[in-house]
Amino acid sequence: MREGFDKIGMRRIVEGVLIAHEHRLPDVLLPQLPTAFFKLPGGELNPREDEVEGLKCLMTEILDHQDAVLQDWVTDYCIGNWWRTNFEPPQCPYTPAHITKPKERKKLFLVQLQEKALFAVPKNYKLVSAPLFELYDNAPGYGPIISSLPQLLCIYN
Repeated sequence: MREGFDKIGMRRIVEGVLIAHEHRLPDVLLPQLPTAFFKLPGGELNPREDEVEGLKCLMTEILDHQDAVLQDWVTDYCIGNWWRTNFEPPQCPYTPAHITKPKERKKLFLVQLQEKALFAVPKNYKLVSAPLFELYDNAPGYGPIISSLPQLLCIYN
C-alpha cells in the first residue's frame, strides 16, 4: 500500500450497499467468506476513474450472472465515507484535523435493486441477508463499517 501511495496517491475504494426487503423489513445483502468475514461488493478504482461508473463495472464483474441480461445497477446516493489515515488497518468515518494526506478513502453507495434482479455470487462466497436490527451496534460480528449501516440508512425511506 505504501508503494502504491507513493506512485498514484490516495487509494480510492467504492462499495455498494444492496438492500432487499424481507417481510417488509430492509435487509442488507452481504457476501460472506467461509471464514465468517462479511464484505460489501465493490473494490479499488483506477486513477481518474469515475466513482459511480467504476462501482457499476466492479459490481458487474463480481455479481454478473452468465446467463442473464446485464444488471442495470442504479446507484442513487453516497451514504458514507471511511478514511484510512495511515498504512494501518483501522479506518475512521471522518478525516482527523491533523491528517493532511489520507492513505485511502472508501465511499459507500446505496444501490437500488430492480424488482426482479438476477445476479450470481462468486463460488467461494455465500450470500447473507442481514436485517438492519442485527447489524446495529454489532461491530464484533460485522465490522465497524457494516455495523454502521443502520445509522447511515436511517434517513432514507
